[in-house]
Amino acid sequence: MKTKKVTVHIVTYNSAGDIAGCLAAVRQQEYPVAEILVVDNASTDGTREAVLVFGTEETPEPVPDGDPSSKASNTPVRLISNPVNTGFAPAHNQAIAASEADYILVLNPDVTLEPDYVSRLVAVMEANPRIGSATGKLLSKADPNIVDSTGLVMNRMRRAFDRGMGEPAGNWTESGEVFGVSGAAAMYSRRMIEEISIEGEFFDGDFFAYKEDVDVAWRARLLGWTAYYDAEAIAYHERGWKTSGRTTRPLFIRRMSYMNRYKMLAKNEPARSLLTTLLVSLPYELAVHGYMLLREPKVLTAWGSFFRQWSVLRRKRKQIQERRKKV
Repeated sequence: MKTKKVTVHIVTYNSAGDIAGCLAAVRQQEYPVAEILVVDNASTDGTREAVLVFGTEETPEPVPDGDPSSKASNTPVRLISNPVNTGFAPAHNQAIAASEADYILVLNPDVTLEPDYVSRLVAVMEANPRIGSATGKLLSKADPNIVDSTGLVMNRMRRAFDRGMGEPAGNWTESGEVFGVSGAAAMYSRRMIEEISIEGEFFDGDFFAYKEDVDVAWRARLLGWTAYYDAEAIAYHERGWKTSGRTTRPLFIRRMSYMNRYKMLAKNEPARSLLTTLLVSLPYELAVHGYMLLREPKVLTAWGSFFRQWSVLRRKRKQIQERRKKV
């Protein structure tokens, strides 16, 4: 059987402290990764130089003759340098457009993989053609006994969470279907990417960053695709911003993280469940907006971007809902 082509895509922004370990782990994968694409969003901390140490597609890092790991170690790295920070979602769309792989591993620069991570996920997805996305068990780099993510879960209020986050790793030994996969270390099939893209975009470019993986997961489910969690595929995630708290993040990041949830709702919530979702969510919405008014009123100015994009959101919603699988 022909080996499926896999590329790994990493978007960096001031990631000099993490990128070397991330790239080294990808190059040690048992599965032959065809190429690593790094899209740098105008870093100023030496990230680009750290990537160039690994060589480029034209000048791959030399490997000693006879090295049994030479197939993995010689994986070419292609660096795409953006003159400005285009955002996580647009940069990953840029990488997807530059690749023709059967499977794409979207990877955060603060993630390192065990050597069998890619091979396990490819095997799972090849065994079931309706699995369009897959993830492994992401553990905390600070404490590998603690879960970072085993996929995404969404509650009735349409709030999404990393499944198992903060719990003992031993609690999550059973593989199976999940709502979606975290964009920190997510494998996507080309077939699903092409089928669920809207107006040529897999990740919604209007999201810039945050919740774009949840939006993709929701859209994929609506269009009939399955996401899968493999408990034996292991990776380690730094996730510093979660532990440092909201107020340490720039205001524009907090605005996007807040508003992207409502953009997801506007596009993906089926009409038949919209009223129920609004009623179930009402206590939460009153509480969160009361908190924002008192503690972070500037975040609420993000509603201006929502209404400015309303016509675009309606157009995207129409395309999604018309293609939704009726189940």
